[in-house]
Amino acid sequence: MKRLLRRPTLEMPKLGLPAFRLRILVRSVFVLLALATVALSVVVLKDEKERAWQAYQHGFVRSQAEVMARLRHPSGQLALLNASHLGQGVTPLAPLLLPYAAIDFDDPQKSQQAVEMAGCSVQYPDGASVCAAIGNNPYAGGFIYLVGSFYAGELIPRERGALVPAEAHRARITLDMRGATYRWVAPYEAMPPQGSAAVRGRLTGFVDNGTPQLDARARPVRDFRGWLWQNGQCRDLPPPSASSPAGEATTTDCLRRTHYSIRLPVELFREALFRKDERLVWPPEDLGQMRVRVEMLAPGEDSKPLFDSDAPGAQLAASLGDLSRSLLPGERVQIRKMGSDEASAITLKGIEVQAEPSAPWLLRLIRWLPLEAAGVGPAAATPAAPTALDILDTPTGNYVVNFTGHLRGVEQGLAAVATRLSWYLGAMLGAIALAWLVVEVGLIRRVTALTRRAAAVSYNVQPGHTGPRLGDLDVSDLRGSDELGILAGGLADLLQRVKDDLQREQLRAQQERDMWHAVGHEIMSPLQSLMALNGPQDPGHRYVQRMQQAIHVLYGTASPAEALQAANVPEGRLDLDAFLRNVADNAHFAGILDVVYDLVPGHPGPVIVRADEFALEDVVTHILRNADRYRPAGSPIRLTLTASESTASATLHNQGSTIADELLERIFELGVSDPASPTPLGEGEHRGQGLFVAKTYMAKMGGTINARNTADGVAFVLTFQRLG
Repeated sequence: MKRLLRRPTLEMPKLGLPAFRLRILVRSVFVLLALATVALSVVVLKDEKERAWQAYQHGFVRSQAEVMARLRHPSGQLALLNASHLGQGVTPLAPLLLPYAAIDFDDPQKSQQAVEMAGCSVQYPDGASVCAAIGNNPYAGGFIYLVGSFYAGELIPRERGALVPAEAHRARITLDMRGATYRWVAPYEAMPPQGSAAVRGRLTGFVDNGTPQLDARARPVRDFRGWLWQNGQCRDLPPPSASSPAGEATTTDCLRRTHYSIRLPVELFREALFRKDERLVWPPEDLGQMRVRVEMLAPGEDSKPLFDSDAPGAQLAASLGDLSRSLLPGERVQIRKMGSDEASAITLKGIEVQAEPSAPWLLRLIRWLPLEAAGVGPAAATPAAPTALDILDTPTGNYVVNFTGHLRGVEQGLAAVATRLSWYLGAMLGAIALAWLVVEVGLIRRVTALTRRAAAVSYNVQPGHTGPRLGDLDVSDLRGSDELGILAGGLADLLQRVKDDLQREQLRAQQERDMWHAVGHEIMSPLQSLMALNGPQDPGHRYVQRMQQAIHVLYGTASPAEALQAANVPEGRLDLDAFLRNVADNAHFAGILDVVYDLVPGHPGPVIVRADEFALEDVVTHILRNADRYRPAGSPIRLTLTASESTASATLHNQGSTIADELLERIFELGVSDPASPTPLGEGEHRGQGLFVAKTYMAKMGGTINARNTADGVAFVLTFQRLG
């Protein structure tokens, strides 16, 4: 991997933003994919919050309706009317306040139905039950009603006039109230059967004096009423014995459900009804402190009670606590009687919200998400807990029922679910990150490395950057069988071909330099002979000297441009006037005819400038040869001299075609020539070298050269520094 991503050793160009467009696009796609996943999760979470809120609203309305329905039922009203003392204990029994004015105790069906509807019965493990209660209307009589059932064998009635209650089945009742204890004993007296299997009889109440035998003058309590019923079906049929037919139960082992209904007179209640000096308070304030005990006894003095209301294992009658099961977690119901203060209100609460493990940041996010459900308001993040108010009408007055919801439970439940699902979201984001990492390492980084190396190749093959350093770049390590590997392989092959071509070109250039050096060496020998044949006074002597100097310059280095740049032009003093006159007089020896020198009037005498004679003669010769090529046949080339105090200028003008505007500034560059220039027979193609030599020599002599188009041709202006 380090080799794959190493930086190229070549000079790297500075890449702009478009070079990173593909990488930015791919990375942006993964970032957007991750953001879209998170946004989708947030949208789903917001939708689930609205659904949970709507479901909670429906559940809140449903639980409100259920609670009100139970409160309007007699069992609910019983629990509400006795809420102050229902939770104090089961036994001993305390009379309850019924939602009815009284119980029709003479009718077994009605009495049992009233007790079942009210739900006031206390249940015992053996299946027995008892309800001790008073009516909600004091003017129906100050009585305590005792309604229940137990299991007993065949009932033994009391004979009329018998003074020993223990000889029959009987009920024994004890009442403790306001510091006094009242006891009654009620033996069973059978009544004639009425054509059914059920046994029915009275319970005649006597004041219990604590002795086994009644007083001969004892009279039944006038307002004491009681009934005893027994159906004909046994609870458990014993297995048949050898002496009895199969399926026939024995009398002594047959226990039957026995119902009783007793109206117990309470003198203190009756006295309060007729007392005019005090306001009647009903139900009595000390109703919860009263205690009632009911015992059902079989015949015999020491017989064990068939039923005892103080027996252990009794279960509570219906209470308001049962209503809490109808409430959603965290909900609260406050019940207050109209006209009473808040302190007397009854408060019921649903089960505590069981906070499942949840991430705190998820809980904060859920609370922050807005709700757009109906009734919440626009974009409400945390709506107020729902509330509802209802009125309950009971025989003892009206009650205000206030319901309060609990939204935190909804948020916590949703946060717990979201916490569990957040692992899936994390897994999705992890998969996206893994996919990005695979693409980044396996594709993007390779594309980046290939891009940088390709840019380095392109940059280093530009003019001014080519050279041996191109061989430092290697992309063969990026080869592979995939698309990028094939592309890298193609680039590596192309680069290798470029390297090979560059090496061949360098070898050819070296061979060319060697050839020119050899040519220059071969030319120098004849020139030495010419120098000997043409003495200093001979007119051709100076041209031979120029040829020697040109050979030293052009064939002593690698290229003309390098040779001219490295050539040393000696500083000298030159009479420009005499030089131009000499050029005009001797130009025909170089094959250039009709060169005319026009002396500008007003400048008599020598014009001394800073220049080298041989270098300047080479400059003028190149310009004259160009002018000769472009002038019309027979037209003159005019040389003109102008001078000022500091400079002197020589103008070489020829008639003919002008120079194109786009070439006017470039004709002095090496290799630039007019493609439309006429080529004399046998000269070959022009290399664009003469004017470059002229400009180079003028610069080394401290002068300048310029070209301009005139009305009838072209003029080249040579400007020199004038010396004293």
